[in-house]
Amino acid sequence: MNSPSSSPTLGYILKGYPRISETFISNEILLLEKLGFRMRLFPMRHPRESFCHDSVKEIQARVDYLPTELLLDLPRLLLPNIFLAVKRPALFLQGLQLAGKRFRRTGKLATLKHLFQAGFLCNNHLLQDRSITHIHGHFAHSPTSVTMFAALLSGLPFSFTAHAKDIYTSNPEQLKEKIRLARFVVTCTDYNRRYLENLAEECKTPIHCIYHGIDLDLFSPTSDHVQCTSPYNLLTVARMTAKKGLPTLYHALSLLKKQGTVFTHRLIGDGDDRQQIEQLITDLSLDDCCHCLGTRTHKEVLKQFEQSDLFVLPCEIADNGDRDGIPNVLVESLAMGVPALSTTVSAIPEILIHNKSGITTLPSNPQLLAEYITDILGNETLRKTIIQGGRKHTRQNFNNRQLVQNLAKIFSRQMAGEEGQTVAEQLLSS
Repeated sequence: MNSPSSSPTLGYILKGYPRISETFISNEILLLEKLGFRMRLFPMRHPRESFCHDSVKEIQARVDYLPTELLLDLPRLLLPNIFLAVKRPALFLQGLQLAGKRFRRTGKLATLKHLFQAGFLCNNHLLQDRSITHIHGHFAHSPTSVTMFAALLSGLPFSFTAHAKDIYTSNPEQLKEKIRLARFVVTCTDYNRRYLENLAEECKTPIHCIYHGIDLDLFSPTSDHVQCTSPYNLLTVARMTAKKGLPTLYHALSLLKKQGTVFTHRLIGDGDDRQQIEQLITDLSLDDCCHCLGTRTHKEVLKQFEQSDLFVLPCEIADNGDRDGIPNVLVESLAMGVPALSTTVSAIPEILIHNKSGITTLPSNPQLLAEYITDILGNETLRKTIIQGGRKHTRQNFNNRQLVQNLAKIFSRQMAGEEGQTVAEQLLSS
């Protein structure tokens, strides 16, 4: 692979950067840099948190934030797009036509914003930095919309990574169009890959399954979690949002408390549903044993893993179709030797193989969840089996260094100059 000084540059379009909940993206960027890739990052939003993970501080890539809001940032967006329309009138007209087609499907004004953000990106960066030879969107919704328009306006090839919510809450026709126009698609679970291939139908765009994985060197448990005694320590790390199934969890914990099980449960994370979750804890009389710790650094999360007897994350499918893929915290739990309990939703059985590397149960069922919690806490033979199986499964299948090498090979083939139609040519021929 080329050295960083001579490599072409890979541009990443991101929803936000850096984000505490998206360590898999910052780890991917850092590992790509260590493999010799030159990177430039174009986030659509500034970070929401006041701190970041240590891995972010090691990243060398230049970061340029795109204007975020259509109306508030219109003065910043308009001029570059006018300049671009003068420089490339035919391509800009194609961009307007594509935006119009997509707007008619959904009626969302965000389509125009994505076109203007792409015009800003193209005029101010992609046409200025000719070393950028490929652009990649992380998340299949708005970041890939911007990436797709930027590819059209610049003539560069593009690809994207699809994760979870961005797949299942997207308009299927919009997503199918992105797949068709992309050089390749990456997704983080086999469940997602099968869904996208079915959606794409006869489209020939390659769709690769590459798990996120974790840095296994960061997960060296010092505690033996096989034996545990009352009072038990239970842990959940999750954003407070519908797909995490937190109401189901607290109703299950209420049942355990009524049965006389003595425990402390800690929730790390924040989110839009925080007020409702805290009120539910109070309504269920769980204030004395359930604690919301808010957002924490990764080091603090690791400390909580060390002290925990069981990790519980009862994921569900939200009313709008949103769902998890493989939550990274499940992989981290197994790597730390903490037995994990979740549900059969989406790709979770790809990490928690029932009775082998973890335990899965049906979603939205507090009674079943409570029964499995009791079983895992009280059955030492089961604990030993799933702890050992979980660590082995994680080492074999979720080593992010190996997984990013697989991604790097795909990028390298693309950036080496493999021929293919531009987005503009594909649109004209369709």
